[in-house]
This record gives sequence, structure tokens and C-alpha cells, in this order.
Amino acid sequence: MNIPLIMADVSAAATPHLPAQLLVILLAAAFTDNILLTRFLGMCSFLAISRRMKTSVGLGVAVVFVTTCTAGLNYLIHRFVTVPLRIEFLEYILFIVVIAAFVQLVEMVVSRYSPALYFSLGIFLPLITVNCAILGVSLFMLNKEGYGFLQSLMFGAGSGLGWMLAIVLMAGIRERIKEDKIPEGLRGAGIALIVSGIIALAFIGFSGMISF
Repeated sequence: MNIPLIMADVSAAATPHLPAQLLVILLAAAFTDNILLTRFLGMCSFLAISRRMKTSVGLGVAVVFVTTCTAGLNYLIHRFVTVPLRIEFLEYILFIVVIAAFVQLVEMVVSRYSPALYFSLGIFLPLITVNCAILGVSLFMLNKEGYGFLQSLMFGAGSGLGWMLAIVLMAGIRERIKEDKIPEGLRGAGIALIVSGIIALAFIGFSGMISF
């Protein structure tokens, strides 16, 4: 009679810690382990789209949606399909198929409800499929010991928010420096890379502050 009571007490005591754990995972993925500024994944679309704030926000929201959903689905595939069947060597292919399906969904929604944003993003919206940051989130997730479905969702959401934060910051800076006098040799990609490096140094300063 005492054993069920003890188990219930332990479970009740552990439950309040879950929201805090999920919050830590979200913040750590967004700041201390930023997928773009500390691991430098997804730099191509980051540099190409960050010229304008509106398109940067639109692409950032799309990336958050895709990373969150695909991280959760790919966790389920890993946990209940590839590991039980011992076909982990097919995970790369399966993960990319899941990512491609969600990108197609995002593309259809954006083209239906925001045609202006759809044409502003151009080729970079469907290219989310081959954005290494999206696949990187799912692969890094597998290396996190003790992660369940909710933790994987938070890791995907935090990574997407970190990518979105980086591109929005970059867009704001690039829109502002358009009015400044920049040496001819640094205009365009040159100044963009310099600013990216400075922002990355700022985010690397968060390293070690939150562990997850």
C-alpha cells in the first residue's frame, strides 16, 4: 500500500520542474547555442534575405514553424521507427523528407495568404528544405540525452527563434547602415560579413550561461 503512494509523491514532485526545464531548453537553444551565430548553419539565406526587415521576419517565422514541427516529428521517427527497426542509417533521408513536406506546406500557406511576402522571399522559401540549419536541429536533437517529445519541440522552437532573432537583428542593422557612408570595397557582402561576425561574438558571450 505504501509503494503506490511513494510513486505518486515522486511524480507529483517532479511535474512542476517540467515547465522550467522546457523554458531553459528554449532559452539555451535561442541564445547560448544559437544555431546560426554559434554553429554558423543557415548562413546563405541569412545573408541573402536580411536586406529587408519585412522579408526577414517572414522567413524567420517560417523557419520557426518548420524547425519546431520537424524536430518533434523527427524525434518520433527516431524513437518509434528507425531505432526499433534498426534502420538509423536511413534517418538522413527520412528527416529530409519530413522537412521537405513541411516546407511545401509553408510555401502553400504563404502564397495563399501573403503573396507579397511569397514573391519577396523568392527562391529562398522553398530552399528552406536544404537549409542546413533545419536538418542540423534534428540531428543535434538526437545527441541530447534524456530528451523526450516536449523537450525536442522546445529545442526546435528555440533553435528557430534563435535563427529568427539573428536575421531580424541583421536586417535592422543593414537597413540602418544603408544611409551611412561605407567604403566601396566593403559594401554588400563585405559589410554584411563583418556585422555578422560582431553579432556572433556577442552571442558567443552567452556560452556557458545556460546548460541544457
